[in-house]
Order: sequence, then C-alpha cells, then structure tokens
Amino acid sequence: KGTCMTSTAVMIMRTTIKHITNTATVTRMTDGSGLGSIDLKLFFWLSPAFPVGAFAYSHGLEWAVETGDIKNAATLQAWMDDLFAQGSARNDALLLAAAFRATAAKDDPALRDVNDLALALSPSRERHLEIASQGTAFVTAARAAWSCAAIERFASLVTEAAYPVALGVLAAGHGQDLAATLRAYLSGFAANLVSAAVRLGPIGQTDGQRTLAGLLPTLESCTAFALQGTLDDLGGAALRSDIASMRHETQYSRLFRS
Repeated sequence: KGTCMTSTAVMIMRTTIKHITNTATVTRMTDGSGLGSIDLKLFFWLSPAFPVGAFAYSHGLEWAVETGDIKNAATLQAWMDDLFAQGSARNDALLLAAAFRATAAKDDPALRDVNDLALALSPSRERHLEIASQGTAFVTAARAAWSCAAIERFASLVTEAAYPVALGVLAAGHGQDLAATLRAYLSGFAANLVSAAVRLGPIGQTDGQRTLAGLLPTLESCTAFALQGTLDDLGGAALRSDIASMRHETQYSRLFRS
C-alpha cells in the first residue's frame, strides 16, 4: 500500500518495458506546428551522449570570441541567427533534406553526390574536419547500435561522411519524419554552439538558455525553408563565420578543434 507497488503492477511494468524494447516502439510528440512529430530516436542520435565528438568543435566561435565579435548574449544570437538564415546551418539543412530524399528513393548516385558536395562546401580545413569527423563517427556509432539497410549501404558508398548527410540517411532508413529530423538537427547545432560559448566565457548558462529561446523563430524558418528547398538553393553570406574558421587554424591559444 501507499507508495509500494503490488506484484501485479511490477509484472505489468516489466511486460510493458519488454514490449517497448522488443518492438522498438517509440513515443512521438506533436506540438501542433505542422512541422512534424518528434521521435525519441532523434533525441538519442543527437544527444551529447552520442559519440561524435561535437563538444570539441566551436564552428569558429572561439576566434569570434577572441576578437570581440561575440562578447555577450546579444552578439552571440546575432551571429547564430546569420548561420541559420544565410550560413552553414541553412546549407546543412538543405543537404540533410537532399540526403533524406535520395535515401528514401534508393538513389545511390544522388546520395553519393550530396555527400561529396557537403564535404566540398567546407570553406576551411577545420570546417572540413568538423563535418567529416563527426559524420564518420556518427556512421560508425549508428551501424553499431542503430543499424539499418540504408546506413549500411551509405557506408559502402563513401569513405568520409558529412554529418548532416549521415543523419539524413539514418533518419530515412528508420522511417523518421523529415521535418522533425531537421528541427532536431538544427536544435542540436544551436545547443552545441551555445555550449561552446558558455565554455569560452562571454556568456553564462542563463544567457545561454535565453539565446536558445531567442533562436527558435529562426530555427523554425530554417526548417520550413529546407522542406521546400533544393540543392539549387545552397549558398550563403555569413562570410565572417567562414573567415573565423580560417583564422582559428592559426589562433595562438585554443580550446576547440574548429
């Protein structure tokens, strides 16, 4: 009685957990936005615990902090808004969507081309390291724990995997919703950069959360754009971010790999 569970309740719980595990049943949450439900698999794939080494990269933020371009929450949000509206995050979303569609169509040549394009678009050595090392690590972990025909086929097609492309492949292979996958990827992208900014010192944890909250409209706009866009829409004008990734290569004191 009280807070104790009866033996029947315990048996029911064990049976339920076993059923969920055996059938890979997941919870889907819909927020009414029309941009897709969220599958718990996406949380696992994009959580800090997934071994891609995202914590080691700042996407050029370290140089921006060093030079004073980013010095508080307002300047951080402005920098990141540009990435989502006209920079690398926007292009990543388009590449992810293209990879997802090529995988769903079982179009291997198109998928290989998308991956090659994603790698070629890296504006610096460190940006290439960032997208390729995380992508290749993602494929390795996915094949070990979340294998499916799509990710196995992708692994046989490429020697280096671009991170957003690899996620698009795995998501399509597991029957995920494209809109939800885009939102999950972009939110993870944002969270990782905010985490880097907190560790670099110009903002604290509370301002980090305020920044993430302020980024939501831009993130949603980027998701909606990628759902309608094609590879012909690739491009950008976040030149300061690209320069930051180049300058970081010779920065005197560094915490991050990019």
